[in-house]
Amino acid sequence: MPSNDARILAQTAVPTAVVGAIATVVSAVVAGGKGAIGAVVGTLVVILFMGIGLYVLQRTAKSLPHLFQAMGLMLYAAQLLLLFIFVAIFKNTTLFNPRSFAITLVATTLAWIIAQARAHMKAKTLYVEPDSTSSLNGDKPEKSGRSS
Repeated sequence: MPSNDARILAQTAVPTAVVGAIATVVSAVVAGGKGAIGAVVGTLVVILFMGIGLYVLQRTAKSLPHLFQAMGLMLYAAQLLLLFIFVAIFKNTTLFNPRSFAITLVATTLAWIIAQARAHMKAKTLYVEPDSTSSLNGDKPEKSGRSS
């Protein structure tokens, strides 16, 4: 993973983990041990899903840049659908507190999205790669439009 991608991953995963830790402490106080387990599972699910999604999105941006926006929209829709499926599957579980799990999923998902938006805004990403060979040789760029 290139350094910029790793930096964006760190800038999104760390705040999400902090929100998950806070949710774990609150869930442990409110719902006991099962609440803490539910919050930890919810945090891990969000970090895993969103981390894989970020990796796929970054790979798509490099290999198929024309599909980046459509892939991003599809990916976020798929991630939210999978998170809803997880909530539905574990709705009546006795392994952990499902309410702590669901609330932590929502809180950490929001934290991930906010942190990812902030990381992308702060990233210094070139939108156009300058053509270094023609400027080094002193050549003028070729005209691409009609001449009169």
